[in-house]
Amino acid sequence: MAAYLLIVMAVLSRVVPHPWMNITAVGAGLLYFGARRPLRELALPVLSLMATDFYLTKFFYGYEWHTSAYLMTWAWYAAVVVLGWILLRRTSVARVIVACLISSTSFFVISDYAVWAGSAMYPHTLAGLDACYIAALPFYRNDLLSTLLITGLAFGLPLAARKMAEHRIPA
Repeated sequence: MAAYLLIVMAVLSRVVPHPWMNITAVGAGLLYFGARRPLRELALPVLSLMATDFYLTKFFYGYEWHTSAYLMTWAWYAAVVVLGWILLRRTSVARVIVACLISSTSFFVISDYAVWAGSAMYPHTLAGLDACYIAALPFYRNDLLSTLLITGLAFGLPLAARKMAEHRIPA
């Protein structure tokens, strides 16, 4: 149940306006879902976030929809669920940190390369690619911090509750 709730939180963190720039539960939700649900259910979080992309593009931002612009992002969603399944079925602090680093860094590299390659915002030179990545560093920082925080809480809170229950003194 918690894996599904975290996917709902991921969607809401993207569609509900909030004052924290680029703080979402997407990476954490995908990692946790992969760790806690069978891979045959991979379509649920991916389709939920695909629908969110469509809604945000068409209705929130009012842009024209181009499916091809999202294919890499959708592949990334699925890959992060698989990453959670591979790395976090056996959970440790180190595995959570590594999964968060891989998740956030891969999104940074892939999405900003796509921005550079698919738009006229930056010149299609090495200097333009460099400028694109430098401009995106604050978003990367926020994504990494939110993924670490939310993933840490998702795995840590149930563990802490279990430990507290084990050490509770009977009345």
